[in-house]
Amino acid sequence: MTIREFKMPDVGEGLTEAEILKWYVQPGDTVTDGQVVCEVETAKAAVELPIPFDGVVHALLFEEGTTVDVGQVIISVQTGDAGAEAPAVVEAAPAVAAAAAPAEAEPAPEVRQPVLVGYGVSTASTKRRPRKAAADTAAQNGSAAPAAAAAPAAPAAPAAPTAPAVPVLPAVPAKPAGERPLAKPPVRKLAKDLGIDLASVVPTGDGGVVTREDVHAAAAAAITPQAVPAAVQAPAAAPAAAAAAVPAPAALTSERETRIPVKGVRKVTAQAMVGSAFTAPHVTEFITFDVTRTMKLVQELKADPDLAGLRINPLLLIAKAVLVAVRRNPDVNASWDEAAQEIVLKHYVNLGIAAATPRGLIVPNIKDAHAKTLGELSESLSSLVATARDGKTSPADMQNGTLTITNVGVFGVDTGTPILNPGESAILAVGAIKLQPWVHKGKVKPRQVTTLALSFDHRLIDGELGSRFLADIAAVLEHPRRLITWA
Repeated sequence: MTIREFKMPDVGEGLTEAEILKWYVQPGDTVTDGQVVCEVETAKAAVELPIPFDGVVHALLFEEGTTVDVGQVIISVQTGDAGAEAPAVVEAAPAVAAAAAPAEAEPAPEVRQPVLVGYGVSTASTKRRPRKAAADTAAQNGSAAPAAAAAPAAPAAPAAPTAPAVPVLPAVPAKPAGERPLAKPPVRKLAKDLGIDLASVVPTGDGGVVTREDVHAAAAAAITPQAVPAAVQAPAAAPAAAAAAVPAPAALTSERETRIPVKGVRKVTAQAMVGSAFTAPHVTEFITFDVTRTMKLVQELKADPDLAGLRINPLLLIAKAVLVAVRRNPDVNASWDEAAQEIVLKHYVNLGIAAATPRGLIVPNIKDAHAKTLGELSESLSSLVATARDGKTSPADMQNGTLTITNVGVFGVDTGTPILNPGESAILAVGAIKLQPWVHKGKVKPRQVTTLALSFDHRLIDGELGSRFLADIAAVLEHPRRLITWA
């Protein structure tokens, strides 16, 4: 029998961690090369991970909802001639959970593998196997398991042999008084957010480093001390254990407050927006105008048999108007190279469309949008929105954008002052299109009116250029025949 380990890969460019959203397999399941075993969320998108070999799942080392560093082992698989032995490993957990005698403590290293708690295999790293680390820990603290097994309380008996990490924590040598605990900055931030004193957390990382799992374990123990043994005793009920363990970081601090950790897409969006707001000098301009003709054109295009099956809406024509305006004002399509102190003009348009998803705001972009026909642009928009809603947008789809459109009008909002997507030169906010009194041909009539707001980087775009660009977008939408005459 051979145990092969699958580590968390770098699923994006330079990403250092990912959160396990969902496991598609359980210990004992047969997997084949290329089969998707889990879904993870990085700081950019949700990604499905395929296993690179055949075998039988031996252990899932982290539960759903756990954030795992790139390079850490997340699943182990029995490969080769392991069919006969795999069931024995899977069934070892209930066998030990039902026993109360100290003699049953010996299988503990085997049992720890299928436990779906992030700190259940606390000694796991990219250099050491969890099973070996668990065996060493159990051997050094052999007296702890019998003591826990002999306790009169029924729930405590199975907890000791199945999760030695919990009872043996005090056995780790105490740090000298006044010595600062070793931990990475993100871990220190996590501990601070959860109100955990790092000095009280027993480190399990290499060299005595406190890990994320150590902090989460301390937080879970402080909030619901019995939640850990319950999850460990019943590894077969993985969904219930995961559901109980995941909310621990977002614990209620009181009946009137709830703290929710910011991670994944929301975390990177927050960091990007802060960086953009305080790096690029923003300027925002507004224009309110009549789009009645554009709304009539939308209805006509919907009835056009040549466009049958395509999604035709105002956003499609707004995107086309932006592309026409870029052609008339090519200098707006640029980026700022801080290192070289240069303006980089782009001869292509990767048009970003801000999309609100359950995991937060993302901005995928349509590659080479400037070269697409109206039909191709419609297909790209539909695909982009559907993929974003399903949470399947890839990191590549969100890279190298040049300009962005954000449609706040769908929420009934008139306008706003959007913040630039980092690395881009401008972002256009589209307000709600409403029937309003408007002077048309010398008379006040009800007309379809909207407001556009354009934020741009003043290092790249001065007031004149920004104003001409925004005015051209409005001119096209006010008289949509310019989609032809100006193109």
